[in-house]
Amino acid sequence: MADLQDRVRAQLRQRLAISGSPEFSDAEIFDAVARVFRRGLDARDRGELLLPALLPDEDEWRVDAPLRFSTHRPIIGRAILLLKTRVLLPLNRWLYEYTREHFRRQHQVNLALFACLETLAIENARLRQDVDALRATDAAPQSGGQRPPR
Repeated sequence: MADLQDRVRAQLRQRLAISGSPEFSDAEIFDAVARVFRRGLDARDRGELLLPALLPDEDEWRVDAPLRFSTHRPIIGRAILLLKTRVLLPLNRWLYEYTREHFRRQHQVNLALFACLETLAIENARLRQDVDALRATDAAPQSGGQRPPR
């Protein structure tokens, strides 16, 4: 089974290296990117994401197409609502049912992208800490007051 997974992964890597990113011709880079995405998707499955919590309102970013009718007209509004619910609603029901599944899938993709973005942000923050730590140790006074050549 592991041999089959390795062959499938190698074929995917070759296909992506040819048609997408030539960086994927390096197996180590491909495996590192795949690990980052897997970690991100695992976080999504647990429902532990920071970005959706930071967004102001879920209704702002969640894709949804509710079928609600309302009116602001006090006199003729009820007649217009009756026309919409009796004539337009049945005509558009099939479109709503068709698009609802697409919106659900888009929501899943959005959550997966949030998870991967969060994982990349964490990786970036860790790398930034490592770079800052290396700069701090590099900036420390060396013996003899001279820095080693780079």
